[in-house]
Amino acid sequence: MKTTTRVCVIGGGVVGASVLYHLTKLGWSDVMLVERSELTSGSTWHAAGGFHTLNGDTNMAALQGYTIRLYKELEEITGMSCGLHHVGGVTLADNRDRFDMLLAERAKHRYMGLDTHIVGPEEIAKLSPVTNVEGIIGALYDPLDGHLDPSGTTHAYAKAARMGGASIETHCMVRETIPRADGTWDVVTDKGTIHAEHVVNAGGLWAREVGAMAGVYLPLHPMEHQYIVTDEVPEVAAMIDAGGEHPHVMDPAGESYLRQEGRGLCIGFYEQPCRPWAVDGTPWEFGHELLPDDFDKIEDSIEFAYRRFPALGRAGVKSVIHGPFTFAPDGNPLVGPVPGLRNYWSACGVMAGFSQGGGVGLMLAQWMTEGECERDVTAMDVARFGDWISPGYTRPKVVENYQKRFSVSYPNEELPAARPLRQTPMYDIFDGMGAVWGAQFGLEVVNYFAEGYGASSSEAVGQQKEPRYETPSFRRSNAWEATAREVRAVREGVGINEVHNFGKYLVTGPGARDWLDRIMAGRIPAPGRLSLTPMLSPKGRLWGDFTVSCLNDETFQLTASYGAQAVHMRWFERNEAEGVRVENISDRLNGFQIAGPKARDVLVACTRDRIADMRFMDIRRATIGMVDCLVQRVSYTGDLGFEIYCDPMAQRALWQVLWDEGQKHGMRPFGMRAMMSLRLDRFFGAWLREFSPDYTPGETGMDRFIAWKKNVDFIGRAAAEAERATGAARRLVAFEVEAQDADVNGYEPVWIAGEVRGFCTSGGYSHHAGKSIALALIPTEAVREGLQAEIEILGEKCPATLITTPLFDPEGTRMRG
Repeated sequence: MKTTTRVCVIGGGVVGASVLYHLTKLGWSDVMLVERSELTSGSTWHAAGGFHTLNGDTNMAALQGYTIRLYKELEEITGMSCGLHHVGGVTLADNRDRFDMLLAERAKHRYMGLDTHIVGPEEIAKLSPVTNVEGIIGALYDPLDGHLDPSGTTHAYAKAARMGGASIETHCMVRETIPRADGTWDVVTDKGTIHAEHVVNAGGLWAREVGAMAGVYLPLHPMEHQYIVTDEVPEVAAMIDAGGEHPHVMDPAGESYLRQEGRGLCIGFYEQPCRPWAVDGTPWEFGHELLPDDFDKIEDSIEFAYRRFPALGRAGVKSVIHGPFTFAPDGNPLVGPVPGLRNYWSACGVMAGFSQGGGVGLMLAQWMTEGECERDVTAMDVARFGDWISPGYTRPKVVENYQKRFSVSYPNEELPAARPLRQTPMYDIFDGMGAVWGAQFGLEVVNYFAEGYGASSSEAVGQQKEPRYETPSFRRSNAWEATAREVRAVREGVGINEVHNFGKYLVTGPGARDWLDRIMAGRIPAPGRLSLTPMLSPKGRLWGDFTVSCLNDETFQLTASYGAQAVHMRWFERNEAEGVRVENISDRLNGFQIAGPKARDVLVACTRDRIADMRFMDIRRATIGMVDCLVQRVSYTGDLGFEIYCDPMAQRALWQVLWDEGQKHGMRPFGMRAMMSLRLDRFFGAWLREFSPDYTPGETGMDRFIAWKKNVDFIGRAAAEAERATGAARRLVAFEVEAQDADVNGYEPVWIAGEVRGFCTSGGYSHHAGKSIALALIPTEAVREGLQAEIEILGEKCPATLITTPLFDPEGTRMRG
């Protein structure tokens, strides 16, 4: 056995084998994999082996497409068979919401280059003769769907990796992973110690235990999963005898997936009475065993399946496969560098290993060898969960995700499990005012306020109460009127909301300014001022959208997306420098934003300090009521506004003084639904919508915040300069859309002159202007005022006109005045 290696991959399932192969593909040959038993031990060997491209996250869908296309390449490289069956697949819809979801997914696929189709009941019956199409509206057909041999595929990855120089050590049990001072690792096994520059945890069912060896908690939990294989089914046998194969069928209503297995069928279920497995840890001796059959928990699912697929009721049961596999709380993998550790990487929680394993391997290998991935991998970044997460949170979220595996995924849906967990001091006050809650990074965030509760409005007493629940929908929801009220309150008077959903960082020390000049692409402000700046990756892509506030020459406060704080801290730590201290103070600082034409009047009345003369982008310390605060003259609403930060312990006192004075000016609280509408009035982008690692400064207009003249080689400068010289191939623009009852959410295709030439990044309804707005990326050469296009929303091509004048305060006089 090798005792030194550049990379030690722990775990010999399909994901570990894929990571190993992709490292060699990208040029790292001094790599090895250790497996405590045989390759495929764990979840891989008993997997159903299906693969598909359908995924609500477009980057995950693209990686699933890559994975599927990779299998033929593996066969060509190794001469081994992956047992591929590209039979195609149909996903059924038996109600309008499910059909809306399929229409939305089909639209996304247009610009992704995925050749999917919407088919009706008649065509479904021809494609899948075992399906009872009664009550079915339609389906999404994907010719790439299929299944394979799990063992053969894993061994093909392994052979391809060996051909690239990798070594594999089976029957090698890892006992400890010990970090050295230089960032390398000692991997202690029962065959000796391996000194590795990098460690990859691809432990699958044992990923929690492997992580614990390094002192980290990975939010994963195994779930029991059961599928049934039948004896011969005449309809399937007839298709085979005619030279064909039966396609996959996913039936969300029945929480099932079905495929051909030999001359019979295989059907698996995501049943509601599901069960977590190995709650207190996965036994090390577990491997090639199965769990006892449990027909009781899938009894209702089987009954439904017999109605949808009558042939099942006539076929005998050949075998039952009941085994565990792991989920993360949101169902996506946990991939990337683990925050707080050097050279320790995660490749875990890949529940759909044969749909996603290739893409996971490619992204992780790119991350390790090149420092970043070719696309935005936020959806599977291990840092999307913070250090607040615990097994007590993970387990109910995993159960919820399992139960909703085939449910409709709505753009406005808020899932209830494991909530509320994290709350600010304002939670009970806002809850009493009718708050309808959402969650971000484990924190409760107000989406909007239902009317008729507490003091949510001066007319609340005696009003009929609105529901405290937003109906999930692809169309305009019951939050419509509440959002309109809150937007109107901001634009006509003054609105107030918390600033808790900003990530906040304190950068201090004699080297703070120089460090920020290198980390950030934009201008670092003088004391008493703030600036807006992108943070770039080495390849010039957007890694952050920051506000930088200079409190003094050695003290700076940064704000950015709350949900990205673990990602940003990981990057700051990777680029640490002497004489600089960076602290994550996201939950140590809170406060409020007040915005609207009366905002200054409210604030001036609450303090004896000079506030009235604050210029746009000024910052100033002031005592508001009894509370020491940092006041910033800036607002994401695009209106006259102030951000007011304070110690959370004093936040309720700050609220009281602002709220009491605000009542004289018609103050209303507002939530994130109104915020997202208000920002559209000024065409402001949002993190992970308009601004993400998929995009560059030149594409998104963020290049206007780059300090091109500063004499600093900031990270990403060379790539940004190159883009500036050639010009971006596409640009972010705004469209006014002739929408009906549904607005753009994101990734809808933009049709120009009968062709798909771009896609939407986000959109919604401007309640201020009374217009449906879409933000989209289109080819630069097509950009012109008044351009006529069509945007496909839920299968309907809606006329759209490119606009360049903001819908509110086009000259910025109210925001800056």
